[in-house]
Amino acid sequence: MNIENTKAQMRKGVLEYCILSILNGKDKYASEILDTLKSAKMLVVEGTIYPLLTRLKNDGLLNYRWEESTSGPPRKYYTLTENGKIFLKELNNTWNELQNAVNLVTNEKTTNNE
Repeated sequence: MNIENTKAQMRKGVLEYCILSILNGKDKYASEILDTLKSAKMLVVEGTIYPLLTRLKNDGLLNYRWEESTSGPPRKYYTLTENGKIFLKELNNTWNELQNAVNLVTNEKTTNNE
C-alpha cells in the first residue's frame, strides 16, 4: 500500500472545508488561497484548486469579483456567499464530530495496545 496516496486522499477529503474556512471573513484570490494551504502543509497545486473553486462557485457557495492589481493583471477575488457561510457552519459541526470520533477510536487503540 502506498502511504503517500493515502495521505493525499486524506488531504483531498478536507480541501473543500479548508478553502471555505480560508475565505471565511476575508476575500482572497487563488494565489493567496494556495499560499495559505501550502503554509499549512496542505500540498495543493493550481490544477487542483481552480476546478474546485469553480465547482464551489457553481454550487452557490462562492462568488467572485475582478479587482485591478497594481502589480499585474486584474485578480479574481473569491468570497463566501450566505449559503457558503451556512454550509461552512455545518462543515464545522461535522468536522468537530468527526475529529472527536477519530480521536476516540485512535486513542482507544493506543491505550489498548500499550
